[in-house]
This record gives sequence, structure tokens and C-alpha cells, in this order.
Amino acid sequence: MKLHWSPRSPFVRIVMIAAHELGIADRLTLVRTVAAMSEVNPQLSADNPLNKLPTLVLDDGKAVFDSRVILRLLDSADRLHPVNREAGLETARWQAMGMGLLDILVLLRNERDRPENLRSHAHMTAWKQKVANSLDWLEQHVGELAARQFDVGHVAVGCALGYLDLRFAELDWRYRRPNLVEWGAAFEARSSAMACRGEID
Repeated sequence: MKLHWSPRSPFVRIVMIAAHELGIADRLTLVRTVAAMSEVNPQLSADNPLNKLPTLVLDDGKAVFDSRVILRLLDSADRLHPVNREAGLETARWQAMGMGLLDILVLLRNERDRPENLRSHAHMTAWKQKVANSLDWLEQHVGELAARQFDVGHVAVGCALGYLDLRFAELDWRYRRPNLVEWGAAFEARSSAMACRGEID
């Protein structure tokens, strides 16, 4: 299987950590691919008209995209996706929290990187508040996540925190959030997360 891959994409890191957790990372052929908000990559478009990472191309040539869908495909034995309905809904809720936070962070980064005269400061202010609100919510509830068996919800939240470290050091997400700091450190200490850590340093 071919994975369109970028070392600093948090959505790619989600897939890679899951692949390591499942013991199938060596089955993925990584293809370095650039996906930019303001450009179209013809190589990537040939497999994914949305021009987004990650994109997985199966051995039969079929392309699968969006990290959620790729995770479902890779997790054939449901090791990271509970089959019980109640547990599965809770996993999906945590996954949505992590992925939603990442969506906001990517928007904020793209806006921040535009020329000063083109930035929407109203949008940036709103997105920063949404990030802060999300982190405060996680601080209050992350104990619930810690008590659960490791699944895709953990991966999504952990990668969101990792992306904050990578791109938003100035936001100081650890300030007054000791529960989240402890949980994040435990996540990054997992062998799967450590295996992907060198890619983004």
C-alpha cells in the first residue's frame, strides 16, 4: 500500500501512529507528498481529487482518503475501534474532539502565515478562543480518556497536542493544565508515538 505522506502533517501522524499500534507500519510505502492550501499537487490529485493528506492507495489502485476512513480500513480486527455500540460512540466522540481541534489549528496556522494585510484578525481571535476552550475542556475531562482502553480517540487527541507543540509554542497549551500535561506526556512516551516523533523534529 502506498501512503501519500508528509512528515509534519498531524493527520498523517494519526495514521502512522495507528499503523505502529497495529503492527502494520512496515506494510506502508511512504511517498513524500506536498499538499498546500494555495496550490494543487498534480501527483496527489491523480489519486485524490481533494488534494489532501493522508491518501492511501491500495494494491489494486483504489485510493482511500481522510484519516478516519484510512484508520477503519487498516484496523481490520477492530483493535482501535470498539465494536460495542456505547464504547464505539464514546471513541467517536473523543476522535471528533481531537480531529476538530486539529481542523481549527490548521485554519489558524494558514491564516497566521498569510501576509499581515490579508489576515483576518477576527477569525484568528475566534479560532484561538476555540482552541483555548477545547484545551480547558480536555483538562477537565482527560481523566475519562485516560481510563479508557487505547483507541483512535487517544490518537486524535494526542496528535492535536503534538501539533500544538510543533506549530504553536506561543500558545503555551500546558499553562494551568496539569492533567492534560500528564496525559500528553504518557501519550508521547508510547512506542508508536516515539516511532513517529523523529519525523517531525
